[in-house]
Amino acid sequence: MKAVIDAAMALFSEKGFAATSIKEIAARAHVSQVSIYNYFGSKEALVAECAHIVMVDTFRKAGELLEKDIPFIEKIKLALQLCTENINLSISACFTEHALRDAAFARLLTESINEEKRGIYREFIESGKQAGAIDSAIPTATILEFTDALGTIDYPLASSSDLAEKLAHAHHLFLYGLIGKA
Repeated sequence: MKAVIDAAMALFSEKGFAATSIKEIAARAHVSQVSIYNYFGSKEALVAECAHIVMVDTFRKAGELLEKDIPFIEKIKLALQLCTENINLSISACFTEHALRDAAFARLLTESINEEKRGIYREFIESGKQAGAIDSAIPTATILEFTDALGTIDYPLASSSDLAEKLAHAHHLFLYGLIGKA
C-alpha cells in the first residue's frame, strides 16, 4: 500500500491528477491495477490517502499541543495556526505547483484535508468543553459544521502574499465572532 501511495503522490506531483492513470500508478508501484482498486477503490480515494500522509506531522503536533499545560485559548490558536501553516508547508513539500494547479486534484486534496482536520478539531472542541473554554451547550457537531463552512472559503493551496493575513482574520472571527475581543 505504501508503494502505491508513494507512486500516486509522485505521479500526481509530476503530471497532475487528470493526466495520471491507475495503470501508471500500478506500474510505478510494481503492483497490479486490480490491487489498487481492491485496496483503495478509485484514483480519487488515493488522493484521500495522500492527504492523510500530508497530515501525519500535523496530527502528531496537535496531540502534543493538547498535552501542553497552557491556557486553552493559546492551544486553540496554535492548533488553528498548525492546521494552516503546517499543512501548507507539507503540501508544498509533497506536491509541485503544477500538481496544485490541477483543479480536480486541488479540490479532492482540499476536501480530504478538511475531513482529516475535522478529527483534530473534534479533539480540541472536546478538550475546550472540558476546560470550560467552549460552551458545552453548543453541540460539537454544530461547531464542526461551522468549521466546515469556514473550510469552504476558497484559499489557494499554494501560498500567496496575503494568505496569512486572511487566515488570521478568519481565525479571529472563528474565535471571537464579529463583536468579540481583540
